[in-house]
Amino acid sequence: MTAEIDAVLDRRRLHRRLAVWRGLAVVGIVVALFALFAGDQLTELLGGKQIARVAIEGTILERRDQLQLLKKIGDDDNVKAVLVFVNSPGGTTTGGEALFDALRTLAKKKPVVAQFGTVAASAGYIVGLGCDYIVSRANTITGSVGVLIQWPEVSQMLDKIGVKVNEIKSGTLKAVPSPFEPLSAEGQEVTKSMIEEGFQWFLSLVKTRRKIDPSAIPGLDQGRVFTGREALKLKLVDEIGGEDEAVAWLRKTRHIGKDAKVVDWKPESASTWGLLGSVGSLFGGLFGHSFLGKVLAQDPSLSTLGLDGLVSVWHPSEN
Repeated sequence: MTAEIDAVLDRRRLHRRLAVWRGLAVVGIVVALFALFAGDQLTELLGGKQIARVAIEGTILERRDQLQLLKKIGDDDNVKAVLVFVNSPGGTTTGGEALFDALRTLAKKKPVVAQFGTVAASAGYIVGLGCDYIVSRANTITGSVGVLIQWPEVSQMLDKIGVKVNEIKSGTLKAVPSPFEPLSAEGQEVTKSMIEEGFQWFLSLVKTRRKIDPSAIPGLDQGRVFTGREALKLKLVDEIGGEDEAVAWLRKTRHIGKDAKVVDWKPESASTWGLLGSVGSLFGGLFGHSFLGKVLAQDPSLSTLGLDGLVSVWHPSEN
């Protein structure tokens, strides 16, 4: 009888030990996954000297979370410099303007370097102009200095199907341009004036930030794009390379110590901090981030018809 009781007790002790080891194993896996997929956020929380890496990708809009992030970086004493990765064909002109202003404000506190990816054109190039130094890949598509506005005009189609749009407006230039009527000569003149004013603002950024005469660069004032190699010759960028060259510039010219680690900073809405973010990062690693983006995110259309206001964006012709 005593032997049977001892056997039962031994089994219970064994079960307890197994439960403890299983719990420790689960904790270990969670910690390992967190360190793998969210290590930068852990470093951010724990402090230490950093080079904050910020990604500006896709369609550029005036996003409050991005602007707040840049302000937060400027106020953080642990951040000694900022690396801005740009991979964008552009977006709204005001979106580029907002990021330019935020980056120049940030640059008053700490050095800011841009690294261009596959494409950094139009409003994407405006972001680069907001930085102290631009490093571009040799085959990056950049430039596309210009402003445009597009709208569909469906009046002929409406006539064919027998639909008439009635309107009463306070003046002839109200709601111009309109998709429901051809653009009048007066409306065309006003719209062109608005585009020209925004374009001259863009050219002035190129002139003052790059210390060049835009009119001396063939095609620049016509919205031409350039490769990174061409842009370097024309002084539109400062160096050919990638992140290593951008960081090397910070360390050599701005005396950022080697103890400053490059850390990803993301807007809170896109942060990988937390259980859902870590799981999302895991799925992204397993299935690819393009898959994850389709499942978990909604990005604005790159079509200029999907953007309001003046647009500074480059995309290959669909003709």
